[in-house]
Amino acid sequence: MLHLFNLSLKLNGFPMKEATSEFEKIQAISDADYEEYVQLKRKEIVDYHLKNTKSYQEFVGKSEIENWIELPIMTKKDFQKPLSERLSKGYTIKSVYVNKTSGSSGDPFIFAKDKFCHALTWANIINRFGWFGIDFNSSFQARFYGIPLDFIGNKKERLKDFFKNSYRFTIFDLSDEVLEKVLLKFQDKKFDYINGYTSSIVLFAKFLQKKNIILNSVCPTLKCCVVTSEMLFEEDKMLMEKQFGVPIINEYGASELDLIAFQNPDDEWQVNSETLFVEILDENNTVLPYGKEGRIVITSLYNKAHPFIRYDIGDVGILDEKSTFKKPILKKLIGRTNDIAILPSGKKAPGLTFYYVTKSIIEDDGNVKEFVIKQTKIDTFEVEYVSEKALTESQILTIEKAITTYLESGLTFTFTRKEKLQRSKSGKLKQFVSLIK
Repeated sequence: MLHLFNLSLKLNGFPMKEATSEFEKIQAISDADYEEYVQLKRKEIVDYHLKNTKSYQEFVGKSEIENWIELPIMTKKDFQKPLSERLSKGYTIKSVYVNKTSGSSGDPFIFAKDKFCHALTWANIINRFGWFGIDFNSSFQARFYGIPLDFIGNKKERLKDFFKNSYRFTIFDLSDEVLEKVLLKFQDKKFDYINGYTSSIVLFAKFLQKKNIILNSVCPTLKCCVVTSEMLFEEDKMLMEKQFGVPIINEYGASELDLIAFQNPDDEWQVNSETLFVEILDENNTVLPYGKEGRIVITSLYNKAHPFIRYDIGDVGILDEKSTFKKPILKKLIGRTNDIAILPSGKKAPGLTFYYVTKSIIEDDGNVKEFVIKQTKIDTFEVEYVSEKALTESQILTIEKAITTYLESGLTFTFTRKEKLQRSKSGKLKQFVSLIK
């Protein structure tokens, strides 16, 4: 069999053999020695960038650091300058892997990884998918992702799909007519796994529920479904497990870093400790103990081309109390720091609070397919939703009552029924947006 996936990585100059060997060596380090490994790697990457990266030297303001916690926190705003000014000595735009973040946090930027660092990312992804019997060279992927609509961008992505052994379903129109065609493809093709944006795959599960179809009865080769890039709610996970008949795996990553966490076969959200160091900090940048909620701050231990050291990714989460240096567990991913609603009383509420409240009520009868919530003023919120029938007065009253109970009184909500919701250019659906600066 042709190993097209491995071949494509090799042709792009990624040293997969060396990276896979290094990755296996890291995994072989014992639990007892792992803290020492992490501390050594942290020191190495900091020393490297303080010596070789002018922009990082300027950012830190000194050439040597005694203590890890003295290092300043990097944010996306620190990368809003030309990439050539951020690369370390000896690297050029032509010699590195270059990509762009999705901009879902409102601050998109172009970033770079050296080829070995990016090869390690792939070694990690291959390892994690392997937990569920997925081999990128032979397993056939049903891919629910956005795709560029311009001719060249479109053809580029289609070529990548060919090398990745995947069939892409475009997610910009997920009407019942389109999902009917998606279902036909599952009857026709021997897919091994599904991978893509959570909200799109949830819509497909709801469509199957309505038709009373279990997916692996029409596509028996299906082994698992990996969702990424958007929040996965417990009810949605249960619905997908029921309608697909396979395990649902939750992936959390960032293109500029690596895979951050991947659900393991024991149903734990295992953090990547091989190539990243993850910390949870409070608003004063104090490191919080396991079990406490705070900002997720990540260090890329291997990227020599571009520093991501104590980088605030813009998410809020909790590391489980049972975490260790070798096996940190992400207990909860609460959302992005910019998805926080400030209420008239001064109370701060994660945007997901509204989502949970509204979701629990309007999903009872399966009428509402999806919705987003926008905060337009300090006391005003708009709920846009797609449904077969408009919400009734009593449903709206129930939602308003629940919001008063969970949040506070005096908030105004308007409900607008839409044909379809506005997705970002990449096809992601942002579930809560605050338009208040």
